[in-house]
Amino acid sequence: MATIRKRGEHQYEVQIRRRGFPTVTKTFLTKRDAELFGWNVESEIRRKVFVDGREAEKWTISDLVAKFKTDYAPHHYKKRDDGREAWKYQVSQIEKSLGKYSLAAIDQKLISKFRDDRLGEVEGSTVRKELFMLSKILNFGESECGIVLPRGNPVSKVRKPAEGRSRDRRLTDQEWTELAKECQASRNPYLWAAVQIAVHTGMRQGEILGLEWADVDLKRKFVQLRDTKNGEDRAVPLAPEALTVFTKMPRSIHGKVFPIPRITLAAAFQAARKRAKIENFAFHDLRHEALSRLSERGDFSVLEIASISGHKTLTMLKRYTHLSASKLADKLAISAK
Repeated sequence: MATIRKRGEHQYEVQIRRRGFPTVTKTFLTKRDAELFGWNVESEIRRKVFVDGREAEKWTISDLVAKFKTDYAPHHYKKRDDGREAWKYQVSQIEKSLGKYSLAAIDQKLISKFRDDRLGEVEGSTVRKELFMLSKILNFGESECGIVLPRGNPVSKVRKPAEGRSRDRRLTDQEWTELAKECQASRNPYLWAAVQIAVHTGMRQGEILGLEWADVDLKRKFVQLRDTKNGEDRAVPLAPEALTVFTKMPRSIHGKVFPIPRITLAAAFQAARKRAKIENFAFHDLRHEALSRLSERGDFSVLEIASISGHKTLTMLKRYTHLSASKLADKLAISAK
């Protein structure tokens, strides 16, 4: 039976007690809202479909992620032999996009938006892993923290990106000329510099945006990346073209090399790409372009390319080996003489 009491001048507390069920208490600004809540809860209890979502309202994704990091991850995600802790990167992306939302607000629509936003930044396989990680975090909340999700685990109801093949999209010389022209014409003063750094270093978008001037050593010609996607620091050598870009860039008083949010850079890049009339090309493809160019030069071994790119296994670089097959054939011809 629902009991309604006036609490203060503009507050009404409704309390529902029923044998065999936890007491439900909630406060509203109007008596009408309190009565509607009481009727709805009592109806759900009678129909045996009542779900107590109060705990889900109290917890945010950030709260649950913090507990997941301390209570679950250390016991289930050991460092591999190569030192990788990919789960940290996945969790950070989830928290960055969804951290402020309460668990009661997480629904299919919100998760679908997260998926679509991430697909504009990274490959489908990466987004799949992040969605599976989000599902695991929500399951942890239910099974280990006793939090009842009003909608269950909505990740299971959202379409996952296809695993697909690795992207091999590269620009033609004409496309590159048009893209360069439009990037330079952009109102965003950092776009062209970011594109050049990406194609001359092979760094990921997140790594570029995370750079601080303290990490850039122009004298020794390298940048130091902190806590990369693979969970390790990495030093990236700078080609002469990249050195020139860094030398000409203005320095922000905040210490960031690129003091702009990811969404701003992504929007500026997509606008330039559309003006250049280029289809099916994302900022992340610049990394593939950079590594392809290194492979085609023929004077870098796969190990050296892996050192620059941050790939932890040579298997992940296998798709670049075919690019220099003709150069390997030339070497075989010379050795046969």
